[in-house]
Amino acid sequence: MVERTVLAGARVVLPTGVVEGGHVTVEDGRIAGCGGPQAPGAPDDARRTLDLTGHWIVPGFVDMHVHGGGGASFSAGDPEEALTAIRTHRAHGTTTMVASTVTGDLDDLARQAAVLSELTEQGDLAGIHFEGPFISPHRCGAHQPELLRDPDPADVRKLVEAARGAARMMTLAPELPGGLESVRLLADLGVIAAVGHTDSTYEATLDAVGAGATVATHLFNAMPSLMHRAPGPIAALLEDDRVTVELINDGTHLHPAVLELAFARAGADRVAFITDAMGAAGMSDGMYPLGPMSVEVKDGVARIAGGPTAGSIAGSTLTLDTAFKRAVTVDRLPVEDAVRALSANPARLLGVGDRVGSLEAGKDADLVVLDASYDLVGVMRKGEWVVSPEAR
Repeated sequence: MVERTVLAGARVVLPTGVVEGGHVTVEDGRIAGCGGPQAPGAPDDARRTLDLTGHWIVPGFVDMHVHGGGGASFSAGDPEEALTAIRTHRAHGTTTMVASTVTGDLDDLARQAAVLSELTEQGDLAGIHFEGPFISPHRCGAHQPELLRDPDPADVRKLVEAARGAARMMTLAPELPGGLESVRLLADLGVIAAVGHTDSTYEATLDAVGAGATVATHLFNAMPSLMHRAPGPIAALLEDDRVTVELINDGTHLHPAVLELAFARAGADRVAFITDAMGAAGMSDGMYPLGPMSVEVKDGVARIAGGPTAGSIAGSTLTLDTAFKRAVTVDRLPVEDAVRALSANPARLLGVGDRVGSLEAGKDADLVVLDASYDLVGVMRKGEWVVSPEAR
């Protein structure tokens, strides 16, 4: 007997569009089939059917820029703390994530990478994103200024090698000495070069894209504003079809009109929603560490608590289920576009689109169940319920 779980009766968001009264069939941790109303079972088919009429089924979310959650930080260099952050975001629908570090001493970052690479090897993470230290002191945001350095290709290679094949992305400021050489090196090494925390001009940003940069780290944030005589990096990153732009859709980092501008110019296939979440994600207000710094969270907004960058926004407390709901209820995006931004686009960019990011036969059974109000009621990862809709 073949044991299958059939999720039936829901609005299922497939790459081809929304199917009303559709189904997703799960077998051995993978999607065995999906589409319209379920067909009758064969005599040797042992089915367990869960009626999800009135609900949505969307692909599991993919977060390619997240620093922590549940009171834990990936920068701590502790595997149990990292697992706490991973479990927190999984419970909010993020079934695939890349762990982001924060600017620190190179040797310390290398130690963090060694820990995070092990979690990548065992399948808990999809890789490592180094955000800093190769960023502009003029746009450092929540990064400690005295730890910043120019992107020397030798230092860039050191961090990539410390990740033991788990490095997926590195954010740097391409206008700094060694910036373009480092972008080319990252491209040669198969690591995504991301432009961010930068004071770059329009022309210098175009040079970086030409050298191989393919991501805009949290577009609009930690970079010069779009000006009519000095368009800066924003215009360059939005206009080039080779670039995927990250957006933090929490209502704090971006005005809805700015998010609409990004979608209008880049198109739904070039936007990736991220959390940029720090340890307070999924937690209450209070004091939290972010790398070597202290962060105060008040009314859900995280800011550096002291030092030369005091008051700067320090990542977010966002989870991707909240970003999804905001996208369709506040920003009025079509559900299919929200799915692209939260699942398909980052999965493709990270090179895991053959396994996750969409509901298709043969892919991992990673999915999120939402009610009619777009609130999360279920999360499945590789065929196992992380959050069961039956328990709610």
